Amino acid sequence: MIDSDPRASSSWFQRFLLPGFALKAVIIGGGYATGRELAEYFIPSGPWGGLAGMLFATAIWSLVAAVTFAMAREMHAYDYKSFFRGLLGPAWVLFEIAYLIFVVLIIAVFGAAAGEIGAATFGWPAVVGSVLLAVTILAVVSFGTAAVERLFRYASFLIYTVYALFLIVALATFGDRIGEGFSQSPPPLDGWLAGGLTYASYNIVGAVIILPVLRHLTSRRDALVAGVIAGPLTMLPAILFFVAMVAFYPEIGSETLPSDFLLRQMAIPGFAVIFQLMIFTALLESGVGAIHAVNERISGAWEARGRSSLGTLARAAIGAVILTGCMVVAAEIGLVDLIASGYRFLAWLFLAVYVVPLLAIASYRLLARRSLQRSETSI
Repeated sequence: MIDSDPRASSSWFQRFLLPGFALKAVIIGGGYATGRELAEYFIPSGPWGGLAGMLFATAIWSLVAAVTFAMAREMHAYDYKSFFRGLLGPAWVLFEIAYLIFVVLIIAVFGAAAGEIGAATFGWPAVVGSVLLAVTILAVVSFGTAAVERLFRYASFLIYTVYALFLIVALATFGDRIGEGFSQSPPPLDGWLAGGLTYASYNIVGAVIILPVLRHLTSRRDALVAGVIAGPLTMLPAILFFVAMVAFYPEIGSETLPSDFLLRQMAIPGFAVIFQLMIFTALLESGVGAIHAVNERISGAWEARGRSSLGTLARAAIGAVILTGCMVVAAEIGLVDLIASGYRFLAWLFLAVYVVPLLAIASYRLLARRSLQRSETSI
């Protein structure tokens, strides 16, 4: 919880760009950092179908983020418990259950991905990369919201820069194959709409995870603009990545780490290391966002009982318990199976307990407000 109102000194960046950078930070690890998710949900629809599905997912993200941000500001709800108590009433616990399932699955995915990256880049045993990620997440979340925001801000510039360089190198190395991939591919294949909806649905929970950074918003307009901008800010690196993947369509769809596959085709060892370190940073951002949301929810509950907010050791202890369980899941199941089966389950879960109730209640409130305004005008 925050002791003073930060809105008095909120910058343009904090009001309009920070929410989008934060949403990207939470989504990127489980959304497209390694490319495995893009191979799962968009490559099967072909190059043009994949792009169509990604644009559809972007529109969903912008809509749901804008409505979520506006309602959070209206309710002064800057942690997910407060938000869902205002949205669902006594049924808010349904989201809590869904979110805990999400955290276990998503952190397990990050752990498995970090292990794969360590093995592919440095030849480490898979457990080393997973443990390194867990320790780094703990180091950030222990110091609270300010440390998390700094990570989101500076890591975002690194990630956008490296993805842009990735596309430039891809065009220089196998750009002819990318052009052929698009020119010779059929129109969007069946499944792009379902792929975009599934992908958007399990990821958009990030709009709730980042509620702590919304305290900088000064008006409903801020909330709506930040939400609309958040969708494209979040999807842009994924689109750059997908365009490069088209060069090796359709075989790249079976790669465990499409990022590593493309880096091998580029054959630039120094850039390969930079890119893999960027992916590790992306996994770090997403893991920090997921764990920080739990810490803020617990801290809010403690403060509501008249106790002080969580300290550094308490935040670290909570994170350690969550991460230990998640890394065990990662070791037992593996990256591909986690993404293929777990994400689809999460998509339907969040559609039911978050997206549908949010849009239905927001529409009802909007219609009720307009009806009241018409009644007042006619008097």
